[in-house]
Amino acid sequence: MPLSPLEFIPLTEDLELLPFKCKDDDLNDFFFNDAKLYLKELMAVTYLFIDPNKQKTAAYFSLLNDKVSYDPEEPSFWNRLNRKITNRKRRRNYPSVKIGRLAVSQDYTGQGIGREILNFIKHAFTNGNRTGCRFITVDAYADATEFYQKNGFDFFTRKDERDDTRLMYFDLKPFKEAQEKEKNHPQTNHNTNKNKRNNKLY
Repeated sequence: MPLSPLEFIPLTEDLELLPFKCKDDDLNDFFFNDAKLYLKELMAVTYLFIDPNKQKTAAYFSLLNDKVSYDPEEPSFWNRLNRKITNRKRRRNYPSVKIGRLAVSQDYTGQGIGREILNFIKHAFTNGNRTGCRFITVDAYADATEFYQKNGFDFFTRKDERDDTRLMYFDLKPFKEAQEKEKNHPQTNHNTNKNKRNNKLY
């Protein structure tokens, strides 16, 4: 299911929340009880995809600032990561955006909405972004890591293999380069731009 039939709405403190229920109680609780508080305290911003016909919340995600930092216990990872950065721009911290929450309603699972939301976020932070952002990070639930891997995310470390969540990242630079390449070959670009009108957060 493409996102285009859904209405994209940034959460505001006075917005009336429409029904939403996913399989995870923590994600449901955040949506109804914490998302507005995080917004008020400038800790995270939540965005909704609403089904205007059914008057339901199909999905939501929240974003907050983050950074990818050097870990002396993981030199091999850091060397691998640094090889992706131009020599004179290498540092011990890189600007990132974290997906704090991402959830799809039980009524809309299995339709590719999660994948489309990740593409939406990738486009949002590589097209007209207001601040520098090289990586997307996420603390993925153990049962969601496969989903993120299929969408180009990789693990930061093996230290958290037995934890309930695993820290993962996506490098936006290759994604942006692929977009630029596609612009030069418009005949191959018809699928990647299907949600173009919806990929701005501001």
